[in-house]
Amino acid sequence: MTLTTELRKIVESQIDQVIKGIEHTFSRIIETHKITPTDLKDELDSLEETFNLLFQKWSLEILYTLQLKNSIGFSEIKKILCVNSRTLSDKLKMLQKHGYITRTVTVGPPLRVEYALTSKGKNTVLLALPLLYYSSAT
Repeated sequence: MTLTTELRKIVESQIDQVIKGIEHTFSRIIETHKITPTDLKDELDSLEETFNLLFQKWSLEILYTLQLKNSIGFSEIKKILCVNSRTLSDKLKMLQKHGYITRTVTVGPPLRVEYALTSKGKNTVLLALPLLYYSSAT
């Protein structure tokens, strides 16, 4: 995605505000609850499975496709991402199992299966956006 200079400044300003808010909240939590480096490490270790799932090939691509398309069928996702059926099926099952997407079957004819983001999936997409933005910024 190419952003104009003006739009890039707006995005960076919004991201900076969010980061400052998170930093402030994090500092208050550390002070109030006397968080130690070991406590923080334990919390980060508990996130390892989630990060491993999200950063596997196709996971974020699927989530962002659902963010852009709202509700979409299997074949449409396959066509957009140019991914094979087996891989897509496996990834959709894992994302559903972990609560990022929903799968809705509509009885036909024809039988229709639609995928959509859950609140957890939408929040994950939005939280990952600054990481993607900064990793691609020049």
